[in-house]
Amino acid sequence: MKVDLHLHTTASAGKFTPQEIVYSAAKLGFSLIAITDHDSVDGIPSALAAAQACPNLMVIPGIELNTDIPHNELHILGYFIDYTNLRLCSTLQWPRDLRRKRAAKMIAKLHTSGINIDWCRVQELAQDAPIGRPHIAQALLERGYVSSIKDAFVKYIGRDGPAYVEHARLTPMEAVKLIREARGLPVLAHPAGISNLNELLDELKNVGLIGLEVFYNHYSSDIIIKLLSA
Repeated sequence: MKVDLHLHTTASAGKFTPQEIVYSAAKLGFSLIAITDHDSVDGIPSALAAAQACPNLMVIPGIELNTDIPHNELHILGYFIDYTNLRLCSTLQWPRDLRRKRAAKMIAKLHTSGINIDWCRVQELAQDAPIGRPHIAQALLERGYVSSIKDAFVKYIGRDGPAYVEHARLTPMEAVKLIREARGLPVLAHPAGISNLNELLDELKNVGLIGLEVFYNHYSSDIIIKLLSA
């Protein structure tokens, strides 16, 4: 049984449309996938509609909420969410507006350092998705300022980069509560490397966390075994 429970579309940081992801997953023989865009549910209706033509594939409506903790960020996945939930949708509009303002500030910082990328191009790259750092990174790559998307984060727009801009987000506890309110199942995303993981898990379980992501890209068998015992 082939499963992928962590997929992004063009509604956030992905390269492929919801329909393309669904059709590709079906063609590759997947039985189950989850659409988990960053701070967005915009790709879910199209994905579910496309899944009607793929009888052997189940598509789970999901989300990945970006949250802040001191000196770091955490992502909370939500599965089987009611993506029409009014509080969820209104809360998602808040980070969307903040992302746009934050991106404009980061581009302004880049300009003061002699790194010139066009705001209109960043908007084009984002299309209808919330504007985020991956779109700025792509614009930097197109202009030849960096050799890769990863290089853009390391050199300029990562947390320690000269063009990084802090912004307000939900806390992990707020994200878990929001997912539960939308009748979803909250899961801590890619948790390896969190220094106080056990303490954090206790806090999040108290407000409704039901699991953590253990099988993640590039995780070694040692990391997987450690997380399974968390």
